[in-house]
Amino acid sequence: MNIRITREDVALPEKLENLPAAPGVYQHKDATGKVLYVGKAKNLRNRVRQYFQKSRSLGPRIEQMLLKATDLEVIVTDSEVEALILEANLIKKFRPRYNVSLKDDKSYPYIVITGEPYPRVFITRQVRRDGSRYFGPYTDVKNVRSALKAIRDIFMIRSCNFLIDGESIRKKKFKVCLDYHIKKCEGPCEGLVPQEKYNAMIDQVASLLRGKTGSLIRSLRSDMERHSADRRYEEAAVIRDRIKGLEAYSEKQKAVDLDATDRDIIAFSAEGDDACGVIFKLRDGKMVGRQHYYLGNVEGRPEAEILETLLQQHYLEANDIPREVIIQTALDDTEAITRWLGERRGEGVSIVVPDSGEEAKLVRLTKSNARFLLDELKIQKMKRADYIPHPLVALQKDLRLERLPRKIECFDNSNIQGSDPVASMVVFVDGKPRKSEYRKFKIQSVGGPDDFASMREIIERRYTRVLEEQGELPDLIVVDGGKGQLSSAVEVLQKLGIGGQQVIGLAKRLEEVFLPGRSEPELIAKTSSGLRLLQQVRDEAHRFAITFHRALRAKRTLQTELDLIEGVGKKRAKELLEAFGSVQGVKFATTEQLGEVVGEKTASKIREYFSSGE
Repeated sequence: MNIRITREDVALPEKLENLPAAPGVYQHKDATGKVLYVGKAKNLRNRVRQYFQKSRSLGPRIEQMLLKATDLEVIVTDSEVEALILEANLIKKFRPRYNVSLKDDKSYPYIVITGEPYPRVFITRQVRRDGSRYFGPYTDVKNVRSALKAIRDIFMIRSCNFLIDGESIRKKKFKVCLDYHIKKCEGPCEGLVPQEKYNAMIDQVASLLRGKTGSLIRSLRSDMERHSADRRYEEAAVIRDRIKGLEAYSEKQKAVDLDATDRDIIAFSAEGDDACGVIFKLRDGKMVGRQHYYLGNVEGRPEAEILETLLQQHYLEANDIPREVIIQTALDDTEAITRWLGERRGEGVSIVVPDSGEEAKLVRLTKSNARFLLDELKIQKMKRADYIPHPLVALQKDLRLERLPRKIECFDNSNIQGSDPVASMVVFVDGKPRKSEYRKFKIQSVGGPDDFASMREIIERRYTRVLEEQGELPDLIVVDGGKGQLSSAVEVLQKLGIGGQQVIGLAKRLEEVFLPGRSEPELIAKTSSGLRLLQQVRDEAHRFAITFHRALRAKRTLQTELDLIEGVGKKRAKELLEAFGSVQGVKFATTEQLGEVVGEKTASKIREYFSSGE
């Protein structure tokens, strides 16, 4: 029994005061009445109040939802299981923006066994509560067609669409078709097969669709032996052929090293705001099918929440509930889901999170399949002309940027106690490095280790040139450092007359992001793909600057030592380094080898120089 207790004319604070300490479902709504988020709770009073506590830590997505939420609706249920089912149905109905959601808006096919006196078996995408039995959904069309073909090949079931009952048979409304003559149907339309026998065969079809081929073969073999003992050889031969067909079908199914318990193996893989969940179905110890679902709105969500949504949405539609469900991580509310699945199955169901053994291997296999399918989804997205990588969208939301940061330029300084000061600029376009646009800078106007002055110089040099060449300004400038480096960059941009430019500073210490005009840093959730993109950009700029700095320092050190030798200038030093690879190579070269490069006279001076230093 569900009780809707929230009235629209009651203010939110009053609703919070009167929340019941009972299980149920709550809905956050915006000013227009649109459902933003649906959740369930064992205790509505305790759970809902957590959203409005000052010390709350709910993640950036939920915080954003609360900024838009102006109303709350609560539905009290009799039990946690009812709350679980109601939550799943409401999410499916309203598709709230801030819930983890199944991205697939298409309907998947089922195989249906109709509830008619002489049932039909066919593929459908519509589920009707009319007494028919449904098997699926099948996310892989090949699997559903393969299963239906096996049924047609093994069992003599009708393929016509007539409504066959006792009256139609008595009035002889229908005649047998070609299927009867080629032994594909036993002719129920003319009453040539008893209803009990036909429906017994339909029950065998249902067993095959449930993956119970092993137990079905054993049962049929027993029937065959009984008919043979009774000298009903023709009937025994029919069953023999059926067994052969089932054995051939069963051989195509992958066997696994587990006992014959019916199991579903469920795991998912997530990246950014997308995830893919995969369900492997094991029946009688064999892999009989795989289903997958794509999910959205997952960034920053705990694994348990993503997995629970996958379980809810899958088993809300599935008719075949196994005895055991093996999952990759523990759920927050295992007890309620276990009871719900047990009620749907009609007997106990266990949910297991394996640590090791064959079951853990199957979970890893399932997760690797999910990763593969998720990568396929990403490839398909990238092929679209309007594709925008999710980290860019996440970064825009995290920093509340006016423009999408499709082109990012990041600057970093590098020096050791002021020696050989250099800087680097790296460029990322649509979240990927564009190395052809990388730039190196030798700091020219700064004598010592002054990061602020160095940042002012490189920002001015870079964007003065961009303006002179009428080049394209980036969507976002990132400077490696805190408020000081950021202020230096902003000062130069204002001096150059570049207004409205998006620029931030990223400090290494706590991964704090500084924005112009704000004294306190902006903290981005560690799980945000936007922050990971910023870190990748910053780390690449640092690597590029360090590499340049090391190369300059090594070059200066090597050339200085060779320059000390009388008769060796820059040109000959370069020739020697190219010939011998390094100063060490020059040092250990013989006079004859050196003479081939710089002549005997200079070779003697080089040997004399290095000999005197030994």
